[in-house]
Amino acid sequence: MWITRVSVANPVFATMVMVALCVLGLFAYQRLGVEQMPDISPPGVFVSFGYPGAAPEAVERDVTRFVELQLNGIAGIKRIMSRSFEGRAEISIEFSLDADMDRAMQDVRDRISAAQAGLPRDVRNPTVARWNNDNAQPVVALALLSTSLSPRDLSVLAEQGVQRRLQRVQGVAKIDMWGQAGRELRIDLDPLRLKALAITPAEVASALREANADQPVGLLSDAGRDAILRVEGRVRDPRDFAQLVVARRGGLPVRLGDIGTLVEREREADSVSRINGQPAVSLNVYKQQDANIVATGQAVKDAMDELRKTLPPGTELRLVYAASDWVKGSLVGLQRTLVEGALLTVAIVFLFLHSWRSTVITGLTLPISVIASFIAVHALGFTLNFMTMMALSLCIGLLIDDAIVVRENIVRHLHLGKPHHRAALEGTQEIGLAVMATTFALCAVFVPVAFMSGIVGKFFYPFGITVTVAVLVSLFVSFTLDPMLSAVWRDPPSATLARVPVLGSLMRGTDRAMDALHTGYARLLGWALSARRRRLAVLGVGALSFVGALALAPLVGTEFIPETDEGYTQLTLRLPVGASLARADAKVQQVEAIVLALPEVATLTTSVGGAGQRNQASLNIALKPRAERQRSQKQVEQAIREGIARIPGTDAAVGFNRPIYVAILGNDADALAREAHALAEKIKKIPGAVDVESSAQQGLPAYAVRLKPDAVRELGLSTAQVAASLRAYVNGEAATTWQAPDGEAVEVVLRLPQAQRQRVQQLRGLPVAYARDGTPIALDTVADIVPVFNPEIIRRQNLQRREAVFAGVQGRPSGEVGADVEKLVKATVLPPGLSFDVGGQTREQAEAFGAMLAAMALAVIFIYIVLASQFGSFLQPIAIMASLPLSLIGVMLALLLWGSTLNIFSMIGLVMLMGLVTKNAILLVDFANQARRGGASVKQALLQAGQTRLRPIMMTTAAMVFGMLPLALALNDGAEIQAPMGRAIIGGVITSTLLTLVVVPVLYSMLVRERVGEAAH
Repeated sequence: MWITRVSVANPVFATMVMVALCVLGLFAYQRLGVEQMPDISPPGVFVSFGYPGAAPEAVERDVTRFVELQLNGIAGIKRIMSRSFEGRAEISIEFSLDADMDRAMQDVRDRISAAQAGLPRDVRNPTVARWNNDNAQPVVALALLSTSLSPRDLSVLAEQGVQRRLQRVQGVAKIDMWGQAGRELRIDLDPLRLKALAITPAEVASALREANADQPVGLLSDAGRDAILRVEGRVRDPRDFAQLVVARRGGLPVRLGDIGTLVEREREADSVSRINGQPAVSLNVYKQQDANIVATGQAVKDAMDELRKTLPPGTELRLVYAASDWVKGSLVGLQRTLVEGALLTVAIVFLFLHSWRSTVITGLTLPISVIASFIAVHALGFTLNFMTMMALSLCIGLLIDDAIVVRENIVRHLHLGKPHHRAALEGTQEIGLAVMATTFALCAVFVPVAFMSGIVGKFFYPFGITVTVAVLVSLFVSFTLDPMLSAVWRDPPSATLARVPVLGSLMRGTDRAMDALHTGYARLLGWALSARRRRLAVLGVGALSFVGALALAPLVGTEFIPETDEGYTQLTLRLPVGASLARADAKVQQVEAIVLALPEVATLTTSVGGAGQRNQASLNIALKPRAERQRSQKQVEQAIREGIARIPGTDAAVGFNRPIYVAILGNDADALAREAHALAEKIKKIPGAVDVESSAQQGLPAYAVRLKPDAVRELGLSTAQVAASLRAYVNGEAATTWQAPDGEAVEVVLRLPQAQRQRVQQLRGLPVAYARDGTPIALDTVADIVPVFNPEIIRRQNLQRREAVFAGVQGRPSGEVGADVEKLVKATVLPPGLSFDVGGQTREQAEAFGAMLAAMALAVIFIYIVLASQFGSFLQPIAIMASLPLSLIGVMLALLLWGSTLNIFSMIGLVMLMGLVTKNAILLVDFANQARRGGASVKQALLQAGQTRLRPIMMTTAAMVFGMLPLALALNDGAEIQAPMGRAIIGGVITSTLLTLVVVPVLYSMLVRERVGEAAH
């Protein structure tokens, strides 16, 4: 091989090439970003509209439906989903993966701009933005608490100090806050005085706005200078608001203090926040879509350190959870796994070769291949994430395979008495075809993986490319550096090492084990090749192993992504509809007591209410480190479920994600709600389904004020007049603002005292307007107040109404629960006009497994093409590829014994096995071909191949198993993700090696015997 000859003839040049690869790789490594998963930009757009005061049905009728129709014609749209709330609409547009998102964004903006002309005048300008799936979980959760500050002062510090500083951090997209106490100047209106003076709240608000304002006058100019003149009317002291004149009656001024009581106070709370039961202001920090999670998390923590130096005594800014720490720890654990696997691999090589120089020559392949791979990772824009690091960790066992085979063959030639230079050239030349075939077979496997379809394909693209680059570099090193060092760096006598007590015993034990294996294998292979019925029996055993693997598959179970123990979870509570904030908080405190009683809980952050959802609460639970607790995160979550089940009137969902999702589409709202509730009750009966919830929830109690046409016409009233007065009475009218000395703009709000706006009966006698003679017009004289149905949220999908059922999973793999749910859906007959849409992880798993199977099929085809090209035969690749199904039994047994499942990561291990297990068969077939060309019969060639290649086969198998062992043991944070991959590879390599050593020679003998006309015995 010319590349080997050049390397052996020019050792300095070969060395410098390796140095250059390492230097470039290290420079690339320093410039790599760190991320949890590959950066996959979701193809979607989010649009939101504000429509103040509108009920959900009005929002759907006037905004959502109209906008959906306008957007529906945009090219590339896959799905349109919307939600109509009280006073706002949210529309999500999902595009196909091949859509041009820059053009799609522009199309959406153009359609929205055109649609605004057809919307009601009260609809606010929309917000249009790209989807950000990273916002499902905050990057950093923190809390501000104090024993010295009042709730209002603590809120001011959180809003003006903490939040504003963190918003300036690079990579931060938004910050959500709970528990802050707002400040306001409130005028508690007296309805009796308003009625006596014939003044409406709208008249008071207008007067306040005019009185509390600075008015420009103009510019004074003379020959020497200019000066600005203005009239200052803004109130400086809040007590002066009471003296403002808001009307004149009988020639006398009516001051604000005459019709109401001015109070400077905290705004009525719409949310409550606590940390470990202590009142606090909670902040969740979310990162931008393209921001680096580790860099953003670290920058937020650095900003927190700066803020802590400025906090007043008795005030604490506490870090609750940082996802960036978990990601960073997981990647550090992967790096440690990589190093541990490399050390174990090198130790196995040493035990087999008995030479520290041979071990160094072989082991150099590992660091060079890994470091050089960073060049491609950086050049292609990848980051250091779970996929790229896992690819390198998995490569540890196989990167050294080529070097092992080359070095072992060179050593064999040295033992034949050849000089080092000649042994290096001839040994590499002899094994070159087999080594190239095994490496190209691996590339043939991973190239299809890198180009899988769907979002899973984008997810695994960095993985496949990283593995392919690493194995190609290892092939290059094996053909250049290894033979060069073998030629110029000669082995010393190994007798010295054999005298080391423990080391010598291990070396002698390895030799004895290999001698026994050689003897036993020669007998077994000779027996298998001695008669046709024995060959058929061997093939039958191989076939039975494949059938057994298929039979074990249902016992293993399936899921989309393995569950991880992040030490952080969420508890979402839903209380009875219409529950007040005080009642909801009382229930939540009972839940807090249960959660805080668990010894595994380190920090509990509670948020009740907010965003108009007073009957909902969110509890973020940070657990102690894994080493300090006996139960896993899933066990703790189950304990929380069991504890909350004892509290009546609460619906709970534990965890950030519920993998089961089934939508029901149609236009009959009542039928949708009925079928959703019925489906939820059926899903609750499926073993493993927990936290089952239907989106069809009862809306808040609502009343409609319906004006009497005759009364309105006679009195000259309008809907806007009546609504303005009622809004001021009930919700409050922000008439103007007062500029506080600290710069805060404090709202001046007109409102009834709380005791006078608790029941609808209290509103009936309130004056909403006055006749020309000053007679008050009460609400009940011009309108009827009737109870109405008010849905909390109206959901739509693809221009139809939608209700959905969500469920979590506990105690069973999510794939099995999802399969049961799909069976239930198929067996359910819906009324005409309704249809199911199964989504969530069930659909994602189906898409991922379909893409995996397609990649496997493509990989098998490419492996055959590579092997047929390398060996120049259409039949011999069949013998080699017979090793593929022999690995399945080991995969299933390993997953079953370790308690793992078939998921996208264990299936990637299965794909990887397709390239790995052919290595052993290639070594056997290649040597058998060489022996036959030397004049040996088929049986003699196979017996020689078995004896000659047994040692490198056992070396590469042991290296792969021990290289994968740290990965399979899952001892690091986040190791649950990659562990199934390592376990699948270990089990598959072991069984495939044992079966390949017999099945492949038998099949080879049956395929080639008649063609060459030789006897098999």
